[in-house]
Amino acid sequence: MLEALRAEVCEANLELVRRGLVLYTFGNASGLAREQGLVAIKPSGVPYEKMTPADMVITDLDGRVVEGSLRPSSDLATHVALYRAFPAIGGVVHTHSRHATAWAQAGREIPCFGTTHADYFDGPVPVTAPLTPAEIESEYEANTGVAIVRLIEGRAPLGCPAALVAGHGPFCWGPSAAAAAHMAAIVEELAAMAWQTLAIHPAAAPISDALRDKHYFRKHGPKAYYGQK
Repeated sequence: MLEALRAEVCEANLELVRRGLVLYTFGNASGLAREQGLVAIKPSGVPYEKMTPADMVITDLDGRVVEGSLRPSSDLATHVALYRAFPAIGGVVHTHSRHATAWAQAGREIPCFGTTHADYFDGPVPVTAPLTPAEIESEYEANTGVAIVRLIEGRAPLGCPAALVAGHGPFCWGPSAAAAAHMAAIVEELAAMAWQTLAIHPAAAPISDALRDKHYFRKHGPKAYYGQK
């Protein structure tokens, strides 16, 4: 079932390793076959070097396993919450990459200090509010998804393709699992650059709205002109 999606999701997970975004069994990637309402996701706790497309677990959008002999990622409920809330997305990635996770642990959004950031986000990479004790004790992973959805409310999810979960780490998304893995690498680079910017100049301010919007909209939207047609 869904062999092509399994292969794409497995490759997205392996890309996280190649980009140095995960250690051991940290992190997970998933992809969605929206017409069928089925998700392929990394199995829980399986080392990346042993993983194959056949190991990807297929679930429905309620998190029920449809096919696969392994347990799905423990973050499955967060992934499906994002798929249900954001109809435009087809892939979700979660990592504990060093710099992005440091910003999440500090409970700070990543400011848009330069045009590299603005090429991908029309604003900061936002951070959720901390989960309450009740949210942590009851359906923790699902409530993590709720916190992200609440944070992105009113924004276009593909215009803000990632969020930091306070005290936890980044979740990224895109139209496919491959795009979500790409975004995870971008967010880690933006986090590192922002940290270094503040180390050099602690009072650094975000770039102007005009410069930010120029760079964002030359790559995104109906008037984009970056790259080839």
